[in-house]
Amino acid sequence: MKRPQDRPRSGRILQTTLSVAILLATLFTGFSPKMLTGDLSDKFNLLLTPRSGANPAIPASERRLRIGIVAGHWGHDSGAVCGTELNNTEEVEVNYKIAYLVQQELITQGFQVDLMQEFDPRLNGYQAAALVSIHNDSCTYVNEEATGFKVAAAQSSHDPNLANRLTACLSDRYGRVTGLPFHAGSITNDMTGYHAFDEIDARTTAAIIETGFLYRNYDILTQHPDLIAKGVVAGIICFVNTESVEPTHLLPLTP
Repeated sequence: MKRPQDRPRSGRILQTTLSVAILLATLFTGFSPKMLTGDLSDKFNLLLTPRSGANPAIPASERRLRIGIVAGHWGHDSGAVCGTELNNTEEVEVNYKIAYLVQQELITQGFQVDLMQEFDPRLNGYQAAALVSIHNDSCTYVNEEATGFKVAAAQSSHDPNLANRLTACLSDRYGRVTGLPFHAGSITNDMTGYHAFDEIDARTTAAIIETGFLYRNYDILTQHPDLIAKGVVAGIICFVNTESVEPTHLLPLTP
């Protein structure tokens, strides 16, 4: 028969044995050939580091000062390509120049701005006050009405009110600054179903803007990208600062 004072000691031995077993299991699970070199403390730090893809929530105050800008098609393809009469201009070039200028202007206003490629890995779980993807429309002649800009958010936005507010701010301020008309009735499924909408964190309000038609609006898009960028920036500032803007609604899709 065990003495009463032996029982706590046995319990401690069992607990210690279980702890060692768990630690060994963790070590073997995280083991790789790269772990054969370097300091032992580094190995434990490696094992205790959260796996990539884990995106803990960042403070709302930090999100409010962060903006994501996607330069459409950058790092992926050329987008629309103009003919020789328009210098063989590629949409990706126009998108990037505008996106870069937007980034620089927002930085001067105190924001932390991430300029990202079309399929940037940082989009996965991305957290910010807003994410805006910059694109442009056709570089071939469609008709005389193919002029102006378009803005859309995801139909399945986590917060439709915020999504509508962002599109309203972008539409209103961009139109005022650039003088370009809103091209009504041409919001497509490719815009509302834009891939980044499903990749970013649900707390990030996002929109896609096609800043013009490369054919009909070629001069302003290529010769005055600073003006185009100011229009986008004004829309983002309107949203972040909750400035007064006329309410809007998610626009109907075209086939």
